[in-house]
Amino acid sequence: MKVEMIRSKIRRFIANHQNLTKRLLTVFIRMHNYSYHKISELAGYLNNDVHPKHSITNYHAFFVDHVDSNDRVIDLGSGSGFLAFDIAKKAKSVLGIEISENNVSNAKRDFYRDNLFFTIGDITEYQPTEKFDKAVLSNVLEHIENRVKLLRQVRNYSPVLLVRVPMITRDWITVYKKHQGFEYRLDQTHFVEYTLEQFFEETKEGGWKVDSYQVNWGELWAVLKAENK
Repeated sequence: MKVEMIRSKIRRFIANHQNLTKRLLTVFIRMHNYSYHKISELAGYLNNDVHPKHSITNYHAFFVDHVDSNDRVIDLGSGSGFLAFDIAKKAKSVLGIEISENNVSNAKRDFYRDNLFFTIGDITEYQPTEKFDKAVLSNVLEHIENRVKLLRQVRNYSPVLLVRVPMITRDWITVYKKHQGFEYRLDQTHFVEYTLEQFFEETKEGGWKVDSYQVNWGELWAVLKAENK
């Protein structure tokens, strides 16, 4: 009872001193951001350097389910190559484009298949001469500054685009952080984290129609089809 009285007095004291409240809020929000990234890092160490989100969210299944056995697929920003590898188990062929030379080297080593190819390239400048049946942007679009330009470029070589992006509406605290001027992004290299309305508007401006979508794990997973030019 005595301990609870002390706690109650402390809470009242903090509530009555706005400057102190703001300072404490700043400390805890920074701790929250730091803890999130450290949890992700340490969880990967315990899982053979593979983030557990791959198995927990099972987002690979979304892309595989929307690919046909005769599809030629291009994975834009293929990263480690893990997703491209799973897609290649079903698709006719998969080409991964990745800007990091180290990632491409590791992908070729770790994820070999006869129908899977990786090459170094900047997806914002990449203009393939060949055509593809499906293009993939999995947690990549938010890293691009001129996203509408990229979306328009992709229409030149693929009629279908499979997209996965983070949503700012994944929880209340993310929106609160943004409104209060704190860092709120999952990754500081993100130019955007989407609302549903923003995603629809941006993809439409880029020349795409949202054919279907689902919201999972605070992310938007969507199938886009190119509108007539």
